[in-house]
Amino acid sequence: MENIQIIDLHFQNTKDAIASFLVETSDGPILIETGPASTFDQLSRGISECGYSMEDIKHVLLTHIHFDHAGAAWKLAEAGAKIYVHPIGLPHLASPEKLWNSASQIYGDDMDRLWGKMKPIPTNQLVGVEDNHELKFGNTKIKSLHTPGHAVHHIAWKMGEIIFTGDVAGVKIANGPVVPPCPPPDIHLEAWKNSLAIIKGEKPTSLYLTHFGIIDHVDYHLDALSYTLDDWAEWIRPHYEKNTDQTEVVPLFMEYSNSQFLKEGCTNELIQIYEYANPSWMSVAGLYRYWKLKGQGRLK
Repeated sequence: MENIQIIDLHFQNTKDAIASFLVETSDGPILIETGPASTFDQLSRGISECGYSMEDIKHVLLTHIHFDHAGAAWKLAEAGAKIYVHPIGLPHLASPEKLWNSASQIYGDDMDRLWGKMKPIPTNQLVGVEDNHELKFGNTKIKSLHTPGHAVHHIAWKMGEIIFTGDVAGVKIANGPVVPPCPPPDIHLEAWKNSLAIIKGEKPTSLYLTHFGIIDHVDYHLDALSYTLDDWAEWIRPHYEKNTDQTEVVPLFMEYSNSQFLKEGCTNELIQIYEYANPSWMSVAGLYRYWKLKGQGRLK
């Protein structure tokens, strides 16, 4: 069985917010998720502590192109790696200007601090992976599962009896609850529920979450995520229908979600890590957009 090393990227100088996974195969190590460029030094240290150099990583598998999962992919490409990504996400890694400019409108002066730089990746180092395609690295086989709902360009990667789930299986940190990351613009509840069914149908024994770590009680975890996804969406809905300004809703939503964390026994420190991994304003913005598109009949 492949040896999997979890590399904590210490995002925002904290533990358990963002992970990268180094998988040792008979054809050398591969990496699943890179994290943002802002944590690249920590990624380099983690790879070194696993006994490898950056140049040893010839293959990098991304679950999707959001900065916290793929922002450092260009640095791995500069070191010689091929980058495997959803076909919809591929053009944005080849020409990241639109992705960067869109994010900079949200994060402004915090872009560099949070995410670091993002540079184009040569197209000959980018591999678009279709649904249910099997990649082989030596004796290791990894199957792609297109799993939209969080992002249209989302892939969960199945290796043997485990699945690396990116964001489609939610955020669960330490002993806290599982919650759905709902950033704009792609949140689609129905597609997300279908993706959870796809993951269940693969019958994995464990899930590897980028935020953060290993989940063994798979069905319970996915059912809890589905429940909270509905709960958060329905909490947001009347605020959207009343046309309440999102900036007014964010602190109210934080109060609501924090009450759920506290009921689960989370400390304030743990809640803060959740906020780093899954900012409350993103879920408000993403779910507002979902209800808008739903009302306009633009969601298939």
